[in-house]
Amino acid sequence: MDNQPDINEHGSEDHNEALYERFSFTIDKGQEPLRIDKFLMQRIENATRNKLQQGIKDGMVLVNGKEVSPNYKIKPHDEIVVFSDDHPDQSDVVPEEMPLNIVFEDEHLMIINKPAGMVVHPGSGNYSGTLLNGVAWYLQQQNPGLTEESLPRFGLVHRIDKNTSGLLVLAKTDVAMRNLAKQFFDHTIQRQYVALVWGDIVEDKGTIVAHVGRHQRFRKLFNAYPDGDFGKEAITHYEVLERFNYVTLVRCILETGRTHQIRVHMKHLGHPLFSDDFYGGDRIVKGTVYTKYKQFVENCFAICPRQALHAKTLGFEHPVTKEKLFFETDLPEDIANVIEKWRKYIGHKGHELE
Repeated sequence: MDNQPDINEHGSEDHNEALYERFSFTIDKGQEPLRIDKFLMQRIENATRNKLQQGIKDGMVLVNGKEVSPNYKIKPHDEIVVFSDDHPDQSDVVPEEMPLNIVFEDEHLMIINKPAGMVVHPGSGNYSGTLLNGVAWYLQQQNPGLTEESLPRFGLVHRIDKNTSGLLVLAKTDVAMRNLAKQFFDHTIQRQYVALVWGDIVEDKGTIVAHVGRHQRFRKLFNAYPDGDFGKEAITHYEVLERFNYVTLVRCILETGRTHQIRVHMKHLGHPLFSDDFYGGDRIVKGTVYTKYKQFVENCFAICPRQALHAKTLGFEHPVTKEKLFFETDLPEDIANVIEKWRKYIGHKGHELE
């Protein structure tokens, strides 16, 4: 499609940076030791040993969450996951009826507030229950003849992580999809995220400029490369909204949109997102390890058991009317509650210090 970029989770053109789970196996308790490449050849149709060995070397196969060598011998109860960089949009979308939080809709587009925990599009291991499955069903109720051929990906032009909540725009016509995709490609879309991060950020405002690309060793993760030797250019502007001594509430504005950009950039700054289990935010980064504080933090993790990141605003030009549109959502309950918990904790500590 002309001017149709491949959009990643934050609305950029580098979808090939992402990995998608293709196969998973749990080894039986009676399994004899066997080289992992031989085991996978027996289990994966049309797989060649050379391709499997290369995939293992490239970190596309994890055993119990860790990379292994091609001569690794599987053991009983091993958990094996095989990844691929084939884009999940190649998977057929099966329409499913499900509730959608539609913020705005006309005949050209719709704005959806995605909850945390919902995968945006089908892929290996997630063929059903995704946002796109629900969108496909919803749009086909309006237009029974609508297919992926007539409206590719049922109008999906950008994505956010499974565990990131917030606003998404989807096109309802091919014309709208082309126009919106170009706006994302040209970086004219206005997007603001709110994040709770570890630590007390020194500056009230700042800009992070560091390429973002796949981690050189851990292929499921991404890394910041400030020298630009790997990855692609990435720019994030941030502004402090509220300080809680141990954590900071910030607004992030994306100038580019790379995979995991905010999460990687804030970690690079030394302030990983609160409760982000990918980038070290799911442990105490700032503060003591004494029991009372540790228990408080654990309670916060229980309230918000995912990275505290919300796509709060979305602004763009209507693809047909050319009207300037702007949408804003409230923080979801889990993030709002954990912020209030920190606010009360710091207030209480303040009284103790008086």
